[in-house]
Amino acid sequence: MDIRKAKIIVGRSGGNASKNSENYKIALPTSWVKSLGLNADRRDVVMEFDGEKITVSKAVGISQFAEKKKTLSHNVKALKFYNGDILCTLIYADFSDKTVAVENYTNNIVKTAFGKKTFPNWEDFTAFLEERCIPRGRSGLREYLETIGLDEFDPIKIIEKTGGRMAEDNQWIELEDI
Repeated sequence: MDIRKAKIIVGRSGGNASKNSENYKIALPTSWVKSLGLNADRRDVVMEFDGEKITVSKAVGISQFAEKKKTLSHNVKALKFYNGDILCTLIYADFSDKTVAVENYTNNIVKTAFGKKTFPNWEDFTAFLEERCIPRGRSGLREYLETIGLDEFDPIKIIEKTGGRMAEDNQWIELEDI
């Protein structure tokens, strides 16, 4: 691992920014950028902030995400989220390292799985799954689970049985092991 100390470049914002607004940049070593396979034509990155550190990674497409996880022998599922017969969101979920990659096929954020969030985390994913199931606290839950052939509340298993269909919308999920 190569570690370097750097200074943040502080600049004044222009245009319609407020009078005292600033922007911040960090210059990256060319060798690091080239090692990531980035250049002037390919410069899309993903930045993550966990409250203590910032990580910059090369942006990968959703199919590259799935291929990488398959080579690692991870438990990956593809979830296709539809509105009627229109595919709105493709989700690859890695149940081994609890990561998610998403690609939306509509600009209507009401029809996408995660609204305006383009980089959902595992908590967002599990919340999405639960939204497509009968609520955990619903009266008669035990009987419902027995009716669909389940012993416990497991959102993935429920969605496998129900397609994540809800009475109040036309959305549903197709699940596939990768």
